[in-house]
Amino acid sequence: MSVSAPVDQGTSFPPLATVRATLRPRWYRSPIDPARLRALSRRSDRQGWWQAGGHASLFATTAALTLACWAAELWWAMLVALWCHGFVASFFSGTAPHELGHGTVFRSRRLNRVFLYVFSAISWWDPFDYAASHTYHHRYTTHPEADRENRLPITPSLRPGLVVQLLTVNLFSRPGRNFSKGGFFSAVRLTVRAAFDRPVRAEEAPSQEWLAALHADQPDLRRQSVLWSRTLLALHGGVLVVSVLSGAWIVPLLLTTAAFTANIGSYLVGVTQHCGLVENSTDFRKNTRSIRINPVLAFLYWHMNWHTEHHMYANVPCYNLPALARELAPDMPEPRSLTGAWREMRETWRRQQTDPNYSYDTPIPPPHDADTAGTESDAFASLGDLAPHGLRSTPHN
Repeated sequence: MSVSAPVDQGTSFPPLATVRATLRPRWYRSPIDPARLRALSRRSDRQGWWQAGGHASLFATTAALTLACWAAELWWAMLVALWCHGFVASFFSGTAPHELGHGTVFRSRRLNRVFLYVFSAISWWDPFDYAASHTYHHRYTTHPEADRENRLPITPSLRPGLVVQLLTVNLFSRPGRNFSKGGFFSAVRLTVRAAFDRPVRAEEAPSQEWLAALHADQPDLRRQSVLWSRTLLALHGGVLVVSVLSGAWIVPLLLTTAAFTANIGSYLVGVTQHCGLVENSTDFRKNTRSIRINPVLAFLYWHMNWHTEHHMYANVPCYNLPALARELAPDMPEPRSLTGAWREMRETWRRQQTDPNYSYDTPIPPPHDADTAGTESDAFASLGDLAPHGLRSTPHN
């Protein structure tokens, strides 16, 4: 199945302030009992500690194991432990800061912020730019004039050179058309540019056009991003100095490059969210994809495999998304397996080589009688604490 959508040929988009005043999607959300939704939306410090603290504990455990193998000069064991450490740390980039940025993981806002900044610092993530980007992403999902966080079409690449880096250390991959800094060297370069407030050409990193639009719309965030980038350089520069002075060359591998090691898992699940699906739809079942994955991967992915459900009701904490998915299941398309999602994305990508307007139109259950259309304000209200100060005013309807 396919739908036609305009292909981006260097399109010039209007300012985001203009779009906010004119674009007012009426989102479809699958019906759920309001009392049940309120129960699922409750935040819990205990469950937050299990998710965020558990992920941090895995990171600390694999770091300690790698360090012990290094100290004992068990080099092959050290490499295996380092690979596992990177696999765990790779989900710090984007995944953990995503949920913590929504402010729904802990009941305590302070705990949300502490973990947000710690995970973001380790993974070279910018939580300030992302807060603005992701607010637009939820309010205008895959409407390109107001959501270019994942600018479609996205290539589900399995190029051998990329796969080798994803299986080892992602040093040289370049940022594409999504909110990402690419591999380690690209991330350092973009962070240095941001620290000195120097723009990056869109040819170097397509995502930079979106950042420029966000900074023009929210100048306060640009200043925060500059300060954060300088903080990242100072922190990781300090790690490097300590390792050189102490001779503990393993330390930067455990902290500075950890999130760029063994990225294969986070890449395979992360690309499935919107790749190959339709633009300009007001039905999250059409523009967002949910997948089934094993419990260990689901934990590391903070249950974002239930991504359609997350977009429908973003105020529901990640640890309650499996329960939300069961509630909405009668009105949802069958979730894909990970391999099924990749087959779907690759087939869509191959067809797009000859028909650039093609996208996969997900079959959905027949409509029911209830009126479940929601406004842009409904989407805004469901975002938790995500929106930065400049985007907290409720939009017009």
